[in-house]
Amino acid sequence: MKDMIPGFDLFQPTEIEGALELLDRFGEDGWALAGGYDSLDWFKNRGKHPEAVIDLQGLTGLNGILEGPNGVEIGALTTLTEIEHNSIIRERFGLLAEAASKVASPQIRNAGTLGGNLCQDARCWYYRYGVSCYRAGGNTCYASAPDALNREHALFGVNRCVAVTPSDTAVALVALDSEMVIRNSGGERIINAENFFMKPSADITRMTVLEAGDLLTAIRIPNTWASADFYFEKVTDRNSWDFALVSVASAIKNSADQIDDARIVCGAVQCIPRRLENVEVMIRGRVRDENTAAQAGALAVQEAEPLNYNHFKIPLMENLVKRAVRG
Repeated sequence: MKDMIPGFDLFQPTEIEGALELLDRFGEDGWALAGGYDSLDWFKNRGKHPEAVIDLQGLTGLNGILEGPNGVEIGALTTLTEIEHNSIIRERFGLLAEAASKVASPQIRNAGTLGGNLCQDARCWYYRYGVSCYRAGGNTCYASAPDALNREHALFGVNRCVAVTPSDTAVALVALDSEMVIRNSGGERIINAENFFMKPSADITRMTVLEAGDLLTAIRIPNTWASADFYFEKVTDRNSWDFALVSVASAIKNSADQIDDARIVCGAVQCIPRRLENVEVMIRGRVRDENTAAQAGALAVQEAEPLNYNHFKIPLMENLVKRAVRG
């Protein structure tokens, strides 16, 4: 830990086109700064040395929540506090409001943005503190060693890297079948939230599909799951200012006591938000009772492969899925 920030050129564009031009010009040597809570840690202690920092806070059009006929669109620079308290989100997509309310602390939510929360880099201790692991371009995973500190790491989808997704809002947005709007100097593309996050087997150096020059500008939530029966729970070592050990987000449609449709996603158990499609299929058409919930929990953890110190995550995940299905 160097406990100091190296020098860089700071740019503060006021238009999206100007920010995209800067991101395109500097490429891998440019760094997009939103709320700054993750970025400043990287600069201060953890070996990131961008040539240019592009401050996005002055951009017009990337703030706010807009309701339309097909759902809502949230600007990527909208703060987590705004999302937590927005009446539209609370009434129709309360799953996201609840997830946003569980991020870190009130002070961080006041400045931290939805886009920043979604685009965080891996929080593995070894990677963060500068060792040459697979994710950093090396040839080993220090967190998977027999005596490693890996109680916060992955149960599923391990491919060299065992880090997990750190975003609380990501699991909610995947459960809501949201879309990410991405722009660069070449135009705009829209990616389903479930495909926005990158598996290590696809590219171990990135947590999302964003490449140099890309900018996440908005998140769109369709009306498909509006006002469904939502459930969000996040278990941490501390009640605030902490990352999830395991989290769950679910959206379930019921008629009487029967489950008509469902989306269930767990966080902090894989490098990406883990959608439990097998559980969703199993519970459709079933009565929403203790028996269904117990079977769902058992199925959710069936393929878990724990590391030396994270076996506790298996019963924790099982119980969270049971509670989400039970409601």
